[in-house]
Parts: sequence; C-alpha cells; structure tokens
Amino acid sequence: MTTSGSPTRHRPPSAGVRRVRLVGWSALSTLALVVVGFLIWASTPYPAERQPVIAVWADDAVAVEYLPEGILMTPTASGGDAEGTGLVFVPGARVQAHAYMFQLSGVVAEHGATVLITEPTLTLAFFDTRTLAQFTTAAPEVNRWFVGGHSLGGVRACLMTPGSDAAGLVLFGSYCAGDISDSGLPVLSIAAENDALSTPAIIAENAGLLPADAEFVTIEGANHASFGDYGPQSGDGPRTITSEQMRDELTALLGALLR
Repeated sequence: MTTSGSPTRHRPPSAGVRRVRLVGWSALSTLALVVVGFLIWASTPYPAERQPVIAVWADDAVAVEYLPEGILMTPTASGGDAEGTGLVFVPGARVQAHAYMFQLSGVVAEHGATVLITEPTLTLAFFDTRTLAQFTTAAPEVNRWFVGGHSLGGVRACLMTPGSDAAGLVLFGSYCAGDISDSGLPVLSIAAENDALSTPAIIAENAGLLPADAEFVTIEGANHASFGDYGPQSGDGPRTITSEQMRDELTALLGALLR
C-alpha cells in the first residue's frame, strides 16, 4: 500500500521474462514470414499458355462455360461415343485450370464426353474439399462420371472416389496416397516417359494401391508438364512430344476408358 501522493513504482521485468517475450516475438515473426512466403508461392501459379486456350474457344465442337464448379467443356454435337459420360478433372499443384483445356478438349470434341476442370483455392487441390457430387451439379444431364487429376490433383481425385458414384479413375502423372485396391473401379494410370517429378518408377512402386486390373500406360517423349499447356516446370525432365501429339494420345486413351 502506497502513501497518498507518493508515486507508484513499477519493477522492470526480469531477464527471464524479457527472454520469453523475445522468443515469443521471434516465433511470431518467423510464422508470419512463413505464411506470407507460402501465400506468395501459392498465388504465383504456372500460367496457362494463351494459344491452346484460344484454340479450344475457337473449336466449334466444344462449348466452354465458367461456373462455380469450374471450367465446363461440353460437346456441341450429339451422338458421341461417350455421350452421357463426364470427367471431373483436378489440376496439378500451382497450375492454372485453363492449362488443361486443350489437352482435355479432344475427348469432348471427338468422343462426346463432358469435362469439368476444377479450380482449387490457391491452385492447390488439398484446399478444395468438395465431394464429387458437388462438382457434377455443373452438368446434371450427365449420368456417368469419372474423376481424375494431374500430379497432386490425381492424389486428390483418389480421395474423392470412396463413397462416391465415380464410374472410374484416371491419373495423369500421379498415384494414390491411400489404398483403393478393393474399390472395383476401372483405373487408367498414364505416365510420361521423361517425367522427373512423378516418375514412371514412382508410379510403378505405388501400383499396389490401385485395383489389380488397373491399366498402366506410358507416353513416350512426354514429361510431367506435357499433361497441360503451361510451359516448363522446375525439376522436370526433357520433352520431345508436341502439345498436339500429346492431345492425340490422351484423347485416344480417355476415349477408350470413357466408353
């Protein structure tokens, strides 16, 4: 108790308290830098090349719509081999959804399939926790849906299959992180010969997580970035296949699966 009129004296914090405060502020500053760095990294995706996107818009056989579910590509002509069949496709990490339009448009134009390319938050598939049923609302007239993805998008696609009405799974330079070997799903796993990220060897090592009758195909001359049109990707291998050749390969493979 102080005497009336006497100033109140404040004892300075001890050395231990000062150290705790310093450590706390340092930890918060480090965390803030990590968060900011991650947001900058995630918000600078591999951009889609312009000309392939323009080619899709110019294709009279393909109609393009931008919906809350993603980028929807539908055939303008009826009677395709895969009429009534659709594919929900999840992009690879930090790759713009538009980058897959050209490569996936072939199965729309030539086989009458519907394709929805999702647009995950921050272009990272794991931030999009929507179910397959929440994407298929984009085209309610389609009654048979496959799900697929590229790289990290393929991992996310695998997680979307349990408990869903998926008719099958397609993986572009990817593999499942969990065991779906008892799912009974038709699975098409497409590897790229020169993929230095999801290498054919890594895909083969994880083959046991897929059903025993899963189909494995390797496209010669392709690398990891060949599955989209977004330019070279850091750490990838060389590419000797053109975008048009890659599209032809994927169109034939997807057409056979969706039929």
